[in-house]
Amino acid sequence: MNYAQFIAGQFRQGASGKYIHIFNPANGQPLGEYACASEADVEQAISAAADAFRSWRVRSPLERSSLLRRVAELMKEREEAFARQISLELGKPIAESRKEVATAWEMFEWSAEEARRLYGRVIPARTRGTTQTMLLEPMGPVAAFAGWNAPAITPARKISGALAAGCTVVLKPSEETAGVALLLAQAIQDAGIPDGVVNMVFGDAAEIAGQLCGSPKIAMLTFTGATAVGKTLGAKAASTLKRATLELGGHAPVIVTADVDVDRVVKAAVATKFRNSGQFCVCPTRFLIDERIFARFSAQFASAAQAWRVGDPFDPATQMGPLKNQRRLDAVERLVDDARGRGLEIAAGGQRIDAPGFYYRPTVILQPGADSDVSNIEPFGPIALLSAFTDLDAAIAEANRLPFGLAAYGFTNHLGTADRLAHEIEAGAVCINEWQASLPETPFGGYKDSGLGSEGGIEGLREFLRVKCVRQSAGT
Repeated sequence: MNYAQFIAGQFRQGASGKYIHIFNPANGQPLGEYACASEADVEQAISAAADAFRSWRVRSPLERSSLLRRVAELMKEREEAFARQISLELGKPIAESRKEVATAWEMFEWSAEEARRLYGRVIPARTRGTTQTMLLEPMGPVAAFAGWNAPAITPARKISGALAAGCTVVLKPSEETAGVALLLAQAIQDAGIPDGVVNMVFGDAAEIAGQLCGSPKIAMLTFTGATAVGKTLGAKAASTLKRATLELGGHAPVIVTADVDVDRVVKAAVATKFRNSGQFCVCPTRFLIDERIFARFSAQFASAAQAWRVGDPFDPATQMGPLKNQRRLDAVERLVDDARGRGLEIAAGGQRIDAPGFYYRPTVILQPGADSDVSNIEPFGPIALLSAFTDLDAAIAEANRLPFGLAAYGFTNHLGTADRLAHEIEAGAVCINEWQASLPETPFGGYKDSGLGSEGGIEGLREFLRVKCVRQSAGT
């Protein structure tokens, strides 16, 4: 992989004189290095996006649709290259990486279809000879920020939505998974999307964010990442009246009632919990189990976690790879150490794996209580918390206790209970008897400290559009 910046259609090294080194989390070995973007590089990317916006915004929806569809086709053709890069840079098992690529190209395919259906409306006028119409117009150049935990999906969602709406983009992907983003940049270029419509810059995250948020040429920002960072960027955007879409952290609850098929729910729950080593924002973490099935559920869950195969992402037998970096490994260890220090029962895992790379065993903590660190801080790692509840009111109250509300899950065979969970849990995505919190065609956004606005679906596409009302009367 030739790591670089992508500015105005050119892959080139940054001019800052500072370098970023990328490592394979499975063995700690270096994958490459590249020079960070300088302030001038970022300004050139902003200017390229602003210049390209003038022509991109007037491209017909049919043209934009065709180009986005071509990106999707190229990503399909290059699926194995994308998947391999994800596994190398993130440590995700190769089978999971292939699924991520499929979802990423679906983002482009879905946006290509919706680009042709960005309808306005005609509003009945009060007087004859007057027309009133509502038009949807692109916001303008967009500053986009993507994290490392979904290095194909998150950039694909942001870029495809922005481009479908007629906007241009300056994307700051994660420096730690730069290669995946650059494969996407190559597909965008090869599809024939004009230079400057999409730009990617890598470097000092805080400096780049400040420059993008402060630029008068940038019309809005879209950010996926930690809540604290999102709040800071949202405040910067507000100071210059930029629109901001923020998809932030979570601590997803799972309510399981006594009438479910325990074997079936446990099997799916373990697979979902430890997907991507628990490093995804809608990861189920706080399992609230009816006390009548708690002993059986927790025993089966812990047994399955103990048997979960952790290892080389490229080994077909591997079910979970390493954590992304030393920071995540240390953070997970701190949470488990706090639980251990409080005398909590660790029914599975609870320690690093003695091997090269950033491996940690799938961990299950029973009855963590509301005061332990792990009950309040998003683990973003392979930790499952299992607690018993006596009545549904208490379970819903616990599910809503934290200031997060990104995703939540409920498992029940009672229609009345399902209705209560759907309407009373405070989260942007509530999944009843299933685990898929986000798809290209569905809106995705958080309540409370988990975000602002939506991504995905027509609601996400509308974030990149502004409303204009045109009233026109017959000439005098």
